[in-house]
Amino acid sequence: MESQLTILILAAGLGTRMRSTRAKVLHRAGGRALIEHVVNTARELTTPDRISVVVGHQADEVKRLLEPAGVRFVHQEEQKGTGHAVLACRDSAPAEGHVLILYGDCPLIAPSTLRRLYETQAASAAAATLITTELDDPTGYGRVLTNPDGSVSAIVEHRAADSTQLAIRQINSGIYCFVADALWRHLSEIRPDNPAAEYYLTDIVALLNEAGQHVQALPVADPAEVLGINNRVELAEVDRIFRARKVRQVMLDGVTVERPETVTIDADVHIGRDTVIGPFAQLLAGTRIGEQCRVGACSILTQTELGDAVEIGPFTVVADSRIDSGGVVGPFARLRPGNEIAAGARIGNFVELKKTRFGAGSKANHLTYLGDTEVGAGVNIGAGSITCNYDGSRKHATRIGDGAFVGSNSTLVAPVEVGEGAYLAAGSVITDAVPSGALGLGRARQLVKEGWVDRKKGQ
Repeated sequence: MESQLTILILAAGLGTRMRSTRAKVLHRAGGRALIEHVVNTARELTTPDRISVVVGHQADEVKRLLEPAGVRFVHQEEQKGTGHAVLACRDSAPAEGHVLILYGDCPLIAPSTLRRLYETQAASAAAATLITTELDDPTGYGRVLTNPDGSVSAIVEHRAADSTQLAIRQINSGIYCFVADALWRHLSEIRPDNPAAEYYLTDIVALLNEAGQHVQALPVADPAEVLGINNRVELAEVDRIFRARKVRQVMLDGVTVERPETVTIDADVHIGRDTVIGPFAQLLAGTRIGEQCRVGACSILTQTELGDAVEIGPFTVVADSRIDSGGVVGPFARLRPGNEIAAGARIGNFVELKKTRFGAGSKANHLTYLGDTEVGAGVNIGAGSITCNYDGSRKHATRIGDGAFVGSNSTLVAPVEVGEGAYLAAGSVITDAVPSGALGLGRARQLVKEGWVDRKKGQ
């Protein structure tokens, strides 16, 4: 298939009905930009050098997003319709084989469906095959007209259809597979004879019929596959379908998802068997979760890696961090980017970490901030302890050795180092290094004034 199939993805439009300054194909559903979904699907069918993306609005941003995919780009200076977009590819596309037309705002189409489309076309004498589906309410869609033999004679847009044609429920998806020679020979015959003065690719169906060429339909049973996106309501519906598909798949793969309709899991997230995901959890941006983990309700994990048997308490937010096997984080904890939590460590409620390496078996059970900190193994961080890592212009590091004990309400003013097995007395402000095995004490001596209250009241 790879050597015979060229794929053109039309992605040049702004999408005015989105009411956005961002090009429509850059909007996200299922954790990815719409155009990323379509390109990923195309890459399952042919090699990247045979995939061309037609760009226009915000072309540089679209190119930057898709650059790792290795696809080609064709610039459409003016957006004059789908036929005009395909015409922009004529000089760079192969003149032989088959051409598959996709859309950057139609991300739910399955690779298996497109493979079936190509195989159906390649095995026939037809000049083109188009995907159709039936809708209970086809309002707004182009209707598929057929010849007595069942072949497709024309596509009539909704606003141009008569009452008989409006009763047709079979609609055009806009996804086609053409014999390349037939496409390029007749494409230039399309005329902008419509109120929008645009070149509609749908017109080529009638042109092929007039030339004695055969066009056939390939119906798909699931209308969701060919859903296009024109506004935020339709974007939300496509996102919902992506989420439901992903949640269903992880459950079939051995993951328990509690109240699955409330859970968000991005397409590129991996979850190991026997893990339990609580209600309203969000697992985003390539997060990887090991086996037998527990992710609590309302937690948000972004670009995060969990080992096996990790427990994430409810209402915990973790970004760009790694938590090794047996670690416990939360509830109500926040891990900002750049943390490495070693095996068996515990990060408790109302603890915030940033760029911190936290050693095996160490604990910070509550009310703590650690930033730019390296914590050894077996360390206890008392409640209310913080590292002062910012001096107003630069960040500084704190290092706490293995087995150290940091008393409650301690303040470590970076840069500072606490040695192995050292103790910091509760309430201390530590500004100098504390050697291994030493006690660091940095607080004012307590005064007790006997009888002070009675004297105060007597004034």
